[in-house]
Amino acid sequence: MNHFLEAQAVSCVIGGATLLHSLSARFATGQFAAILGPNGAGKSTLLSLLCGQRRASRGQVFLQGEPLGGYSAQALACRRALLPQDLSIAFDYTVQDVVELGRHPHRHKPSAVETDIVQRAMQATGVLALAHRVLNTLSGGERARAQLARVLAQIWEPVPDGQSRWLLLDEPTAALDVHHQHAVLRLARRWAHSHGVGVVAVLHDLKLALRYADQALLLQDGQVQADGPPVEVLDVATVSRIWQVDVHTVQGADGCPQLLMA
Repeated sequence: MNHFLEAQAVSCVIGGATLLHSLSARFATGQFAAILGPNGAGKSTLLSLLCGQRRASRGQVFLQGEPLGGYSAQALACRRALLPQDLSIAFDYTVQDVVELGRHPHRHKPSAVETDIVQRAMQATGVLALAHRVLNTLSGGERARAQLARVLAQIWEPVPDGQSRWLLLDEPTAALDVHHQHAVLRLARRWAHSHGVGVVAVLHDLKLALRYADQALLLQDGQVQADGPPVEVLDVATVSRIWQVDVHTVQGADGCPQLLMA
C-alpha cells in the first residue's frame, strides 16, 4: 500500500501573489520530516495544502495515492491532525474540553477507551495537571502543549484497514522553552518511529531539525531547494546561502552534528 503524502507540482496563488511554484514533495509514514526555510519561503502554505485546509491553484495533493479532495472531511479528520500556529480559542474551554475536541471526528464510531485516550494524551504532553484550567488563562507554552494533546488524541488509535495516520505541526516549538522544545520533538519522533505515524513539521531551528528529523525539505521563494537527510540538506554552503549567515558544523557530545552561527 502507498503510505505517502505527496504534493505533485502544486502552485498556490493568493491575492495575485504566487506563494508556491510547481512544488513537488513526498513524505512517508514512520518518518519525521521537517519543512525548513527563511520567512516567506512557503512553509506554512505548503502545510495548509498537505492538510487540506487550502486547495492548490494548480497541481494536487495525494494521500496514499488518492487525491486529497476525494476524502470527506470526516474521513480526513480521522486520519490526519493539524497543529496550527494560532493556538487561541474563542471560548473559555478547559484543557480537557480542548483535548476532547480531538475525539470529535470519531463520535460516530467511538473507541471503547475514549476517556482513557484523552487522559493519556494529556499525560503524554505534560498537561494532565492542567486539565481543569481554562486554556486561555495558561502561558503560551502550556497552551501549545494542550493543543498538541488534542491532535494526538485525534489520531491516537490506528485507522482500520491499515490506512496511514498523519500529524502535521506548524512551528510546534515556537512558544516553548528549551526543555519542552526537545520533549515535544522527541514525542513527535517517537510517534513516527514507534507508531508508524507520518509526522511533518514546520521548524525554524535548524539544530532541532538536525537532531530529530529523518527528512528535511528546504524551501525558498516557494520552491524546493533541497530534500533529503538533514545532515546532507543542511550543509554549511547551503545554510550560508539560504539564510545569509556565517556558519560551521561541530560534532555534538551525543554524536549529532550541530550548526554554529558566527
